[in-house]
Amino acid sequence: MEEISTSTSASASASGYKEYVAGLIAGVATVAIGHPFDTVKVKLQKHNTGQHVVRYRSGLHCTTRILKTEGGGVQSGEPQPQVIIPSAAYGGAIISFVLCPTELVKCRMQIQGTDSLVPKSSRYSSPLDCALKTVKSEGVTGIFRGGFTTLLRESIGNAVFFSTYEYVRYHLHSHAKAVRSNYNNLVDIGIGIITGGLGGVSFWLAVLPLDVAKTLIQTNPEKNCSRNPFQVLSSVYRSGGLKGCYTGLGPTVTRAFPANAAAIVTWELAMKMLGIRHD
Repeated sequence: MEEISTSTSASASASGYKEYVAGLIAGVATVAIGHPFDTVKVKLQKHNTGQHVVRYRSGLHCTTRILKTEGGGVQSGEPQPQVIIPSAAYGGAIISFVLCPTELVKCRMQIQGTDSLVPKSSRYSSPLDCALKTVKSEGVTGIFRGGFTTLLRESIGNAVFFSTYEYVRYHLHSHAKAVRSNYNNLVDIGIGIITGGLGGVSFWLAVLPLDVAKTLIQTNPEKNCSRNPFQVLSSVYRSGGLKGCYTGLGPTVTRAFPANAAAIVTWELAMKMLGIRHD
């Protein structure tokens, strides 16, 4: 009886520790995401209720002015990897909490095509149907299956993406300025296409094996299948070698260049329209 009591106590202690850690991580994520909004709120409260030179028309006006006048740690000189890598990785980790459930639904819907082994009676009629049936059969945690793998993919991938983007952008702009003192928007757009495209390609070259593991984890019909991406990749490597770990490389890279080029060009043009400097 004493052994059982001790075991139960230890289990409860471990469970309490895990809940504390989970709550701590959730709190950090809440502050990280919510703090910028809180900054805007405080500035609105201070400037719009007292005697101040600048009064904000709205939250958007306040946000735009903060970015224009105070920036977001706008750098001068060469890119700083000690800033780029951790900030990009952290941003990717936060994004993964949103991407994981949406990509689980996407992947499960995508494998229901003509060549699918999934019987028609078990197929999902819509993304909502997929999400609801997943929660019903696997619980709320089921919709986050592959979460750790998604977090790894986004953290590593974004660190690679933004490192590539910032360094290539810096060198291309430096070269353009050396050739011409003033250059037009077409040059900026061209640089945006190159940097965004190369950044996207480097992202997927770095993390495609993790994406392969994520797809296999999220689409495995077995509820108790391994969710360790390294175990899954080890199995893939044994059966298909390195080529197996990079399954889908062709369409992924083909999509990555134009999609990310478009994203970066759009973002940079939006920054210019809002009057935000990005040196």
